[in-house]
Amino acid sequence: VQLVESGGGLVQAGGSLRLSCAASGRTFSSGAMGWFRQAPGKEREFVAAISWSGGTIYYADSVKGRFTISRDNAKNTVYLQMNSLKPEDTAVYYCAAEGLVGGTRGTDFGSWGQGTQVTVSS
Repeated sequence: VQLVESGGGLVQAGGSLRLSCAASGRTFSSGAMGWFRQAPGKEREFVAAISWSGGTIYYADSVKGRFTISRDNAKNTVYLQMNSLKPEDTAVYYCAAEGLVGGTRGTDFGSWGQGTQVTVSS
């Protein structure tokens, strides 16, 4: 599966961004999809994941209530709506596919995008 993220950018604290991840290649509708992020000098961390049906969703505690993950299998796309952004949300955001249901570790996913930069100014 090939993944291409878009929608990153610079936003003020309290603002919103919507990330998109377009998939191509093997069947998109199989496997969980997820978003991870990596800030400078920090390890990659889990943000959110969604099962192929959309019925199972997980969020990191740090984004719960502010971020929403969704997917449109007809468009082969997964989204991450980010509201009430904080400076600590600044990171490169990566889309991941071919994941295990309930997986929240990087090793639970088989394919990765190149990442999109999100910068939140204070």
